[in-house]
Amino acid sequence: MPTPAPAPGRQIGEDWLTVILGFALIALTLVGFRPATPGFAWDTATIGTLLAPGNLTASLTFGAYLLIAATLGMLAMGERARPFVVAFPAVFVLAWLALALEGAAFIQAWGFEYVIFSLVIGLLISNIVGVPAWLQPAVRTEYFIKTGLVLMGATILFGGIMRAGIFGIVQALLVIVVIWYAAFWLARRFGVDDEFSTMLATAVSICGVSAAIAACGVIQGDRKKLSYVTSLVLIVAAPMMILMPWAVRAFDIPELVGGAWVGGTIDTSGAVVAAGELISESAMNAAVIVKFSQNAMLGVAAFALSVWWTMREGGATGQAVSLRVIWDRFPKFVIGFVLASLLFSFVLSDAIVTETGGLIRSLRTWWFALAFVCIGLETRFGDLVSMDEGRPAFAFLIAQALNVVWTLVVAWLLFGGVLFPAPDL
Repeated sequence: MPTPAPAPGRQIGEDWLTVILGFALIALTLVGFRPATPGFAWDTATIGTLLAPGNLTASLTFGAYLLIAATLGMLAMGERARPFVVAFPAVFVLAWLALALEGAAFIQAWGFEYVIFSLVIGLLISNIVGVPAWLQPAVRTEYFIKTGLVLMGATILFGGIMRAGIFGIVQALLVIVVIWYAAFWLARRFGVDDEFSTMLATAVSICGVSAAIAACGVIQGDRKKLSYVTSLVLIVAAPMMILMPWAVRAFDIPELVGGAWVGGTIDTSGAVVAAGELISESAMNAAVIVKFSQNAMLGVAAFALSVWWTMREGGATGQAVSLRVIWDRFPKFVIGFVLASLLFSFVLSDAIVTETGGLIRSLRTWWFALAFVCIGLETRFGDLVSMDEGRPAFAFLIAQALNVVWTLVVAWLLFGGVLFPAPDL
């Protein structure tokens, strides 16, 4: 996912620009500029609320906010603003539609998230009618993803890790380290390239879609490969959400163990909560604790991954890997992610974090929705179906099966009262 070459007169690169833009949005939120966010929850009886005047006004206002912020960023990078301003509203409307589909009650029950709808909508347009030339200037996948990742840092709180307890932290570490290495090794054994293997292993071992996005940004990976991995994550999560609670009941697995098992293996947050609820309230609490602990490790994992990838590339090309080379290749948006997490974890008061958290999460979601619409617009179905002759899919499924077994063992040891007294959740 290479960063576009600098344009004449450009004053700042895309990586640093996304850090500045992300923190500008955070700063505006902190000083009190908080536009209303549109609502997307609906069912057959309340579908009219989506098109209610108040909700449409909130949508237009929020869209204008994102347009202004994104356009200022484009200008700072030396890009032409007018074509972007003309095209951006169309991408925004497609992202709005994806979020509206996610908000349907029956979709929520299945745990599907806006990411898959954003991707599918973009794919349908690119493969059926084609992407018109006037829309191309707003297809800025990297720009949107990196800004969203900086904002995501503000939602990952170190204090939350501590409150989650040592059990969730230990399980997250054991699963991430073991499963990442195993998944990467498996993918390479299947002949999958390093870039693809890294995204796949990160998605399986950490937190699914968010982890895949972060890994793709860190290694500047191919967006087609990211859409492939994302599709696998979301497709596999649906049957797991049904089958794992059934297995917990059928094999009399203790509720806390079952919840920790669900939280450590299902790769989307919505599906984790839904599966946990199908077991019991205490199981859902355990599932959320483990999933939150894995999410919280994303910043550390992104930092380690970026250093490892830079050194690996340097070794492959024969270029001496000095601190300067590491710094030059280091994705600067990772710094923004970590700084935002530190700011909201240790500097701001709990009251401010709580007060601003909803809007910042909405901003993060919107940037990701825009990004995945763009990924779909840039991808052809044929590319996804024929990619590496299905080898990444086989590697993913085997790695996920290993993840299911290993996580169950770890959950049993930690949450089943085997090594320590079971926590009271």
